[in-house]
Amino acid sequence: MDINSLIAHYGYAALVVGSMAEGETITLLGGVAAHQGLLRFWLVVAAVALGGMIGDQLLYLLGRRLGDRVLRHFSRHQDKIDRAQRLINKRPWLFVIGTRFMYGFRIIGPLLIGSSGLPPRVFLPLNIVGAIVWALIFTTLGYVGGEVVGPWLHAIDQHLKHWIWLILAIVLAFVLRAVIKRWLAKNRETGE
Repeated sequence: MDINSLIAHYGYAALVVGSMAEGETITLLGGVAAHQGLLRFWLVVAAVALGGMIGDQLLYLLGRRLGDRVLRHFSRHQDKIDRAQRLINKRPWLFVIGTRFMYGFRIIGPLLIGSSGLPPRVFLPLNIVGAIVWALIFTTLGYVGGEVVGPWLHAIDQHLKHWIWLILAIVLAFVLRAVIKRWLAKNRETGE
């Protein structure tokens, strides 16, 4: 099975799972795969939006349930946390949608939102809108970038098997070296 058939077969599931945790890279790659014709553009957008929405929803619920306990570990940043929670309650649409686009805020953002007391009836629709907008923007960037990356990916696919064998040979050489060193050290200790 080559890499293209793997992407075509498991691509959407990988996009949902990958975008739950870390989104930008997986979404860009989904856009590239759509450009290459391996996946359908709108299904990539839907899969990535679904994964991002689920991930943020779970973190929001975790924040509602355990947010205060988790945030206590960041007591030295309490002034920033308080300021963020005031902003969340004042302009929830800005914070919920904007959190997706703030680098390094993808995990802590939904936790903060959940611990701020923002009701689920407000968070859920904003989370859906934010996930769709975010997925559309980054999938489109990946799709457009596929024009540049496409030839490079084709070259990787052509040489992938060779690289795998080379990496396996290097790993095997290091393992054999370590085994031989250990064997020689053991023989020196026993005096054989």
